[in-house]
Amino acid sequence: MSAHSVAPQDGLAEGALAGERDRQRPPVLRVPALVRLGGGIAATAQAELRKLRHDPFDIFTRALQPLLWLFIFGTAMAHNHALVPQGIEYRAYLAPGVMAQGALFVAIFFGLAVVWERDVGQLQRLLATPLPRSAIVLGKATGAAVRSLVQASLLLIVVAIAGIGIKWSVQGVIGALALLAIGTGAFACLSMLLAAFLRTRERFMGIGQLITMPLFFASSALYPLSIMPGWLHVVARVNPLTYEVQGMRQCLLGVGGSGELWLDFLVVLAFLAAMAAAATKAYPRAVL
Repeated sequence: MSAHSVAPQDGLAEGALAGERDRQRPPVLRVPALVRLGGGIAATAQAELRKLRHDPFDIFTRALQPLLWLFIFGTAMAHNHALVPQGIEYRAYLAPGVMAQGALFVAIFFGLAVVWERDVGQLQRLLATPLPRSAIVLGKATGAAVRSLVQASLLLIVVAIAGIGIKWSVQGVIGALALLAIGTGAFACLSMLLAAFLRTRERFMGIGQLITMPLFFASSALYPLSIMPGWLHVVARVNPLTYEVQGMRQCLLGVGGSGELWLDFLVVLAFLAAMAAAATKAYPRAVL
């Protein structure tokens, strides 16, 4: 038999063997994008919550400032009936605002951890993993939201013990905490967006304070929109913290702003989506 006739047969045999190996090889599992995203969020959030477990005292210290607002400022202004609707105690009216304010401080200064992680090289290692950057951002935001929920739960326990007149209901408390978690996640994404552009912790602290106090005072956290001057009323109307507080107040007191509860949730959810998208896009800059 000639060499020309053997070669095709050898090629056919090799092809058959290759096909048999391909059939025996286990199929490659393709993980859906949403599953990868959810797993990445869970893994990043778990890493953030480990920090909380190692330093639970941080929650108690951060809860002191809202309590001071509630019991000192709230008591001092309790007799100013222009601040609250008829028949509602001012400290009860103030409680959702100081809960949101405490969560805002947790969220805005959450970016400090990102600056620190960049300084020690941990952020670079995290971005080198196959996790989607959106999962990293949302996972960190989830960690901030859980911190705010723990802090808010402590505040609600103190409010209940003090006998402050909140209209307690399971759906009201769950709705208020859900809105608080969404708002905290949104402001945490804003904080991570700032951390991507600010190079030092000192500069971040200055910018964080510059943002936090106007957000707090130009909202409905301390007083209703109806008593604000026209220009401040306009600012408060575009402030997402206003809608967060109004929604929480509607859930806990039955008294919110001029809008509906669904509108408050919609605005805060839209703010979260916008900040998460911006932070995800800016995150590669965070390691430069």
